[in-house]
Amino acid sequence: MRGVWTTGEIRAAERRVMAGLPDGALMARAARAIAVTACELIGFSYGARVLLLVGAGDNGGDALYAGAELARRGMAVQAVLATGRTSPEPLAALRAAGGRVVELAGAGPADLIIDGLVGIGAQGPLREPMLPLVEHARGRRVLAVDLPSGVDPNTGVVAGPAIEAEVTVCMGAYKPGLLVGPGRLHAGRVLLVDIGIDAELGEPSLRRLEPADVRIEQPGPTDDKYTRGVVGVAAGSASYPGAALLCVGSARLGGVGAVRYAGHAAAEVVRAHPEVLVTDTVTGAGRVQAWVVGPGLGSGDDAVEALAAVLAADVPVVVDADGLNLLAERRALLERRTAPTVLTPHDREFARLFGEVGDDRIGAARRAAAEAGVTVLLKGYATVVAEPDGTGYLNPTGEPALATAGSGDVLAGLVGSLLGTGMQPGRAAATAAYLHGRAAARAALDGPVVAGHLVAALHTELSTPPSSMPGRGGASPA
Repeated sequence: MRGVWTTGEIRAAERRVMAGLPDGALMARAARAIAVTACELIGFSYGARVLLLVGAGDNGGDALYAGAELARRGMAVQAVLATGRTSPEPLAALRAAGGRVVELAGAGPADLIIDGLVGIGAQGPLREPMLPLVEHARGRRVLAVDLPSGVDPNTGVVAGPAIEAEVTVCMGAYKPGLLVGPGRLHAGRVLLVDIGIDAELGEPSLRRLEPADVRIEQPGPTDDKYTRGVVGVAAGSASYPGAALLCVGSARLGGVGAVRYAGHAAAEVVRAHPEVLVTDTVTGAGRVQAWVVGPGLGSGDDAVEALAAVLAADVPVVVDADGLNLLAERRALLERRTAPTVLTPHDREFARLFGEVGDDRIGAARRAAAEAGVTVLLKGYATVVAEPDGTGYLNPTGEPALATAGSGDVLAGLVGSLLGTGMQPGRAAATAAYLHGRAAARAALDGPVVAGHLVAALHTELSTPPSSMPGRGGASPA
């Protein structure tokens, strides 16, 4: 897993490292990474045209030093100084290498724009005189230094005009704003580079899963269906039998040895999945190691009874969809829980339970998790997982195609299955979100995606080595 740190944590680590290094050493490391990435983007060097958008802070200095390196490689480098002020040493290096400082009106066409306007210390929306520079970069190839200018580094909020980058060269450590909210869209492809601050960062409270971290429990030679774990699914109704099929379909794939289904869609479930054990009620389902409750459950008395019975069980529980809506009016059911609970709301469901999400998705998920003593999987662009102790995960996978009916039912079933194998709640939620996003990327390769495609794509995803997975990124489940 990769750690994710707030700007305050990163700046403190940088100060400790810089105290033991010659002046400008960190900036030189950053500039080198920017220059190398710029060459890779352009695809050629001699005669290529590069425009630097330069602010007064460290990011501007990084851009100028990178521009000097590119000029020494034979590129035509121009720099526009947003405020007329910048560090003298980087500016002198650019000029000594043959780069030129120009006014925006005099800037020629560019094969690549390097955004060094503001850094991670910036607060609030961009203001004059930077706005014309942002507008000039719109629709062009842009490499952002550390963070696209105009994106809040901790929340990903974009409060006004902001740079839209093709690639962001992220220095030393992931910032939350590159991975959540609109900031994720503006960042483009995020390339993390080592500038030597790792040892000073400390233990992260936020993490980003990598392919090597995503593992589904495989049976051993002495396992049987019960030792692998059993997950129960209370989902579906006469009005929404499909929710049961989708939820059960993914629950079968998360490593458990068996799935028990309880509800009104038992006939449809066993017809589609003959290996599933079915019954009409939660109390008649038998012993399980985890429950999923809520998808398509409805709001009638039977639904309330099923929710109460599941939450009374002393096993991990995932509550989704209708279960969340019922829970919003019956919080006492949650307060009596002693075993782990995972809630999987989208923004509107979250608001009914905990109030509006607001701009800070990470903070909102953490607040709710601590308040309710549960793990919260907040679906959106991108999915955030928060545990009661403040530990969090930011999901790097997904597709806009996940904004389709039933995709959340598939996700809930997978979370429940992972819990049934004994995986810890936060890790189970984060792993399921990761795999769900990858399945969506795979399904989207073949055209429009509906939730039923996700189950099939998930099966393929879990049968495929990580190195051959499709590399698309995007949104999160509905």
